[in-house]
Amino acid sequence: MDIKAIQALSKQDMDAVNELILARLQSDVALVNQVGYYIVNGGGKRIRPLIATLSARALGYQGQQHVDVAAIIEFIHTSTLLHDDVVDESDMRRGRKTANAAFGNAASVLVGDFLYSRSFQMMAKLNNSKIIDILSDATNVIAEGEVLQLMNCNDADTDEKRYMDVIYYKTAKLFEAATQLAAVIAEQPADIEQAMIDYGVHLGAAFQLIDDVMDYTSDAQEMGKNVGDDLAEGKPTLPLIHAMAHGTEQEALMVREAIEKMNGMDNLEAILAILERNGSLNYCFDKAQQEAELAVKAIAVLPESEYKQALISLAYIAANRSN
Repeated sequence: MDIKAIQALSKQDMDAVNELILARLQSDVALVNQVGYYIVNGGGKRIRPLIATLSARALGYQGQQHVDVAAIIEFIHTSTLLHDDVVDESDMRRGRKTANAAFGNAASVLVGDFLYSRSFQMMAKLNNSKIIDILSDATNVIAEGEVLQLMNCNDADTDEKRYMDVIYYKTAKLFEAATQLAAVIAEQPADIEQAMIDYGVHLGAAFQLIDDVMDYTSDAQEMGKNVGDDLAEGKPTLPLIHAMAHGTEQEALMVREAIEKMNGMDNLEAILAILERNGSLNYCFDKAQQEAELAVKAIAVLPESEYKQALISLAYIAANRSN
């Protein structure tokens, strides 16, 4: 099942999610509306709300709370994007100016806060303490992940385990919440809930691993952000960690200096050659494939349906995408 077929399958649900997002974005403060609409309508894939709705349907859910959960997940994700771009001093996302580049850092941070608080208002209206527990925990873990990533910046001694911890905290945790909540609202037993948790974790990991590969393999138009952004920011992502561990002493030193001194863009071609020679991008790509396979294996227990097939297909799409 390709992405167009998945989108067609989920169209009714996702139309309802998008309608709810736009309705709950409304504020009496004009700048909140302006920045909120700018970021929410910025061409994102809506992958997190999509997996929430597909997961609920795959579990036979027939109610409407999956729409609320999906919109909440997207609000939390969007608020993290606003804050991330300020921290990273990014000026391009999804092929256009970031909100902080367009409106300034202060507006981006404060509207990010608005989206966080609006998501908690929406949670409260669902009147389900487990939903609140899961989402509040996810939000807290994501914040910890951003701090972990900040601590790892310019630290060339970051190893693969620390890198995978950051991936879990800042990316996979929200995927996990999206799929776990589908099981919660569908009132599934503990084993099915755990299966959905595992699917979300591995899907999120695959998604982020490929993001980190694309930082070195895609052009700016394909990726929607500047090539080499992670390198320029001194982020020790897995391709760089692998290259330092497997390259020559001279190669490892060049990569180390790029991370520590944030001068990697001055030697971008040389570093790309190092990654190629040592199979570092292939290593990261293969790891994403492994995560996708684990995601698919996790939901083997689900009954067969077109929604289950969509979830399976999404795992492979996430691990093989180019944008």
